[in-house]
Amino acid sequence: MPNAMEQEVGLIGFGEAGSTFAIAGAWGERAHVFDRKTGNGPERDAMLVSYRSAHVLGARFLDDALAGVDLVLSLVTADQALAVAEAAAECLPAGAIYCDMNSVAPQTKQEAARLIDAAGGHYVDVAVMAPVDPARLSVPLLLSGAQAQGAQARLAALGFANIRVVGEVVGRASSIKMIRSVMVKGMEALTAECILAAETAGVRAEVLASLDASEKMKPWESRANYNLDRMLVHGLRRAAEMEEVVKTLEGLGTGAAMTRGTVARQRAIGDLGVKTPPEGLSGKLEMLAAHNVRTNDA
Repeated sequence: MPNAMEQEVGLIGFGEAGSTFAIAGAWGERAHVFDRKTGNGPERDAMLVSYRSAHVLGARFLDDALAGVDLVLSLVTADQALAVAEAAAECLPAGAIYCDMNSVAPQTKQEAARLIDAAGGHYVDVAVMAPVDPARLSVPLLLSGAQAQGAQARLAALGFANIRVVGEVVGRASSIKMIRSVMVKGMEALTAECILAAETAGVRAEVLASLDASEKMKPWESRANYNLDRMLVHGLRRAAEMEEVVKTLEGLGTGAAMTRGTVARQRAIGDLGVKTPPEGLSGKLEMLAAHNVRTNDA
């Protein structure tokens, strides 16, 4: 099995996750990176700067990034995951392991797997189970698929330190992540709904104190501040992921009414396009009140 210094890696997507992994692993010239933002004017310049800062080999076209590699990491937005797999299938080297690390439904990953496997590659479902920052290469990864064991060894060679194989069926890893997200992202959306109503009614302190009396994990002021921070910065990405959670639950036949509400709430706040949220809960609430953030309650 090649070590990190021998292994050529194709990296699709160079956002927060892709850049964090590449920099933490110091993969340098072994990482061949393609990001579709290099095709656009202002975004292209910024992406080229990111490539240089991370000391990776940026590719103008996807087939250039995948030429000759035996391991591919796909780290794009949820709404692009299947399209990227379809494009990669057209230029993926035979026998290459394709690690789909995107937050999408098991059905989406199974469809992507059919494309990759039909092209002669080996598809592996990878669920990233925590924020990549600050965990970086210690972020928990769940793997499933026929080639999951081989992918585990190759990812370990790149420096990933917290990997667990959960089965041979593509979709099992993503099912764990998607169903867990019902609670994790749902709690964020519920926090926003609760705290915005409390602020509008003038009872924020009383509501938070009541929650503190029944919740001993950490003060709800801190939890509300943290959850709104995540939604302001990552709401659109999380909404796209929660669309896949809806698909997951509908596939199970258990219903997804609350999760659809989470999609709407995450998207409404994410649509503000905030890069740096205000400090503290009061600052965030003032911003949301100024923008009159609402969802379509109908």
